[in-house]
Amino acid sequence: MITPRVLGGFRDYLPDAMMARERLMETARRVYRSYGFSPIDTPVLEYSEILLGKGGDESDKQLFRFRDNGDRDVAMRFDLTVPLARFSAMHAGELGLPFKRYHIAPVWRGEKPQKGRYREFVQCDFDTIGTLSNAADIETLMVIYDLLSAIGFTQNGQPQFGIRVNNRLILNGVLEQLGVAEKSVGVLRAIDKLPKVGREAVLAEMVEKVSLSSDQAAQVLDLLSSEADLDQLEKLLASNAKASEGVARLKELLSAAKEAGIPASAVTIDLSIARGLDYYTGTIYETFLTALPTIGSVCSGGRYDNLAGLFTKEQLPGIGASLGLDRLLAAMEELGMIGHATTPAVVFVPQFDESKLGAYMHLARRLRAAGIATEVYPEAKKLGKQLQYADRKGFRLAVIAGSDEFAKGEWQVKDLQSGSKEMIADAVLETRLLEILAAGK
Repeated sequence: MITPRVLGGFRDYLPDAMMARERLMETARRVYRSYGFSPIDTPVLEYSEILLGKGGDESDKQLFRFRDNGDRDVAMRFDLTVPLARFSAMHAGELGLPFKRYHIAPVWRGEKPQKGRYREFVQCDFDTIGTLSNAADIETLMVIYDLLSAIGFTQNGQPQFGIRVNNRLILNGVLEQLGVAEKSVGVLRAIDKLPKVGREAVLAEMVEKVSLSSDQAAQVLDLLSSEADLDQLEKLLASNAKASEGVARLKELLSAAKEAGIPASAVTIDLSIARGLDYYTGTIYETFLTALPTIGSVCSGGRYDNLAGLFTKEQLPGIGASLGLDRLLAAMEELGMIGHATTPAVVFVPQFDESKLGAYMHLARRLRAAGIATEVYPEAKKLGKQLQYADRKGFRLAVIAGSDEFAKGEWQVKDLQSGSKEMIADAVLETRLLEILAAGK
């Protein structure tokens, strides 16, 4: 007998977990589509050369890479952005630019599993390809805000999350100002770990692995860890054109977000935000939950203007972000935001009389036609046992009829959450059920 088991870092999803995942994905689709982002898909497997060297040494180490039956060197995608760059290079002529896409699909990284982080996980990406305009950067911020709000992270109209924003142009300008620009890749990777490992560990990494002096490492962190004042930063970096551009873009982003109605409390300029992937070139974003910041960023991304240039001579700058579905679900579960229903149906129809099976089935079809997801119990068992099943599955309402109800042309409706009951005439059943369900949301 084979022992049933799953690989470390992978997992099965039971109905309650899968329903919560699907609700988040449906919300993401709705928000993305409201901004005009179109769906695409790409293969799970890519030629290894497509993926290697795009996210940095850590990403390369985490690739699930092998030779297939055709002796081709292939790897499983570690994110959805690099495949998008390849996709854009191949199809730009058909798509028209700028091109706005969303992609909700699994990716794989062979990293050490931990809370909220697995080797197989779903990303919910949205990106704009083919424009350098800061309007796309501003819109990315707005999508992140609307997405977290739609998921439910607002209270009394106030966001219960914070979007931290920085710009790689500023980071690179700071490093140039401090004379360590040639070591920017290692420095930025170290800075990206600051919220996770703390100042002393990052200082040690910059000295031991990046070969900065202790004074240089301290200067970098002192400047980047200080509260961001864009006016002062603009003066400090005035001689660096790229850094000045980064400051100007962030200023415009803050101004436009305010005018568009994004609360100031939702957006913070944070110079310590670096993002670990090598392909970022401009504005970068990380989003933290107010009630659970330690779980890490739940929606991150940024501008990457050179990534598609590895596959085509055509200029295809891009910007976008990704909702960390599994990490966010772990946070929502810890915060008590996820119910435990294991059925998508809201109405349960028990069977009293096998001879009335056709009538029960007819009722269920009527309710489904009215937009009410309904399940009929397949056997005529005692009502108590059928209602135990309904309670365990998480139905909202039970619509009950025996011989007396059929004779009177009415249904007994039981609220399975409160236990209350009412008799409803058959002619108005759909209307009344919709009212009860709407009131209970």
